[in-house]
Amino acid sequence: MTVKLFLIDEDAMYRMGVRAAAEQAYDVAVVGEGSDFGTDVLERLRSSGGTDVVLVGAPHSGTCTDLVRTIAGGAAPGGRAPRVLVVSSSGAEEEAAVVAAVRAGAQGYISRCISCEELFRAIQVVADGGAVFGPSVAARLGTYFSPPDGVPSRTAFPSLTDRELQILECIARGWDNRRIARSLVLSEKTIKNHVTRLFRKLEVKDRTSAAMRARDAGAGLLSGCPAK
Repeated sequence: MTVKLFLIDEDAMYRMGVRAAAEQAYDVAVVGEGSDFGTDVLERLRSSGGTDVVLVGAPHSGTCTDLVRTIAGGAAPGGRAPRVLVVSSSGAEEEAAVVAAVRAGAQGYISRCISCEELFRAIQVVADGGAVFGPSVAARLGTYFSPPDGVPSRTAFPSLTDRELQILECIARGWDNRRIARSLVLSEKTIKNHVTRLFRKLEVKDRTSAAMRARDAGAGLLSGCPAK
C-alpha cells in the first residue's frame, strides 16, 4: 500500500530530492510539503487528505518539538494522527533534540546522511507502526530513558555491543532476521552477521537458546526494537 508522505523541511533542495526519489521507485507518494514550522504548513497538512507519515527536518538551530507534538496529537482525516519521522539537518544528532522529539511523540529520529533506500525503508517502518532510530540515536536514548524493571542492562551481557543488545531484544520477541532488519533499517545480511557473533558471545547454538537467555535476564524494551 502506498504511504502518503508530507514533507516539512527548510531545505528546498532536500524536499525536491525526496519528492523525486519517491516518484521513481518507492511505494511513497508525497502529498504536500512546507518549508517552515508555522500555522500555514499545519493547515496544508490538515488538508492533505490523510497523511500517513510526516517527515520533519530538524532545524539547524532550535528544535521542532512543538511541531512534532502538534502533529502527533492532532487527528488527521480518517480519525488518526500522522506518524512523525524526524531527520536531523546537520547529520549529527544532539542528545537534547533527540529526547525532546521522542517525548513529543516522534516515532523515529534519523540522520540526514543516509541513503535514499534507508530513508524510504524508515518511512515504511514508521508507516507500519514501528519506530526507527539510527545506531547513534538509540545509544543516546538509552542514556536518558532508564529501562523498566527487569530489562537487562549492559551488566547482564557485558560482552555485547549496543547493536547486539538491540538484536537480542528483538530475538526475545520472536522476530526473524527480516523483521529485525526492517525495524533497525539494516540489511538482512548485516543482521545475520550480528546474530552469528551474538550466538558466539552467548555460547548458544540457536535463537531459542538466545531468547531464553534474554528472558531469564528480564528482556523487555530496549531502544531500537519497537514493541509491536
